[in-house]
Amino acid sequence: MADTLDVNYRPTEDEPYMNPRQVEYFRRKLLAWRDELVRGSGLTLKQLQADDSRLSDASDWASAEVQRGLELRTRDRERKLLSKIEAALRRIEDGSYGYCEETQEPIGLKRLDARPIATLSIEAQERHERRERSYRDD
Repeated sequence: MADTLDVNYRPTEDEPYMNPRQVEYFRRKLLAWRDELVRGSGLTLKQLQADDSRLSDASDWASAEVQRGLELRTRDRERKLLSKIEAALRRIEDGSYGYCEETQEPIGLKRLDARPIATLSIEAQERHERRERSYRDD
């Protein structure tokens, strides 16, 4: 299947849910996303190592520090995203990808295409967010 998937293929509602072509489509999408994040973090590491800490004045140094802090926070968020991508790839391997963790119902192609790491259906996600808001309001 991996070799025969057309690069222009997009999952549709007209085919069986999570058929081998759809699974391969999402696997490739997740792998490409993961590779992009890994490349970006490698570039950030090289940039941070190459940055000259001997800047001429305090305002240049402060600006550089703020920029480094932003980069590090971004990379931390991406590190967390990488673990979610890895979890989604594991779900592909065990056959549970594309199904809601709460209800075991299909998450839906449109949602997965927009957020391939989704673990909840839209309805379950909305319930989760309502519960979260109510706890915050207490």
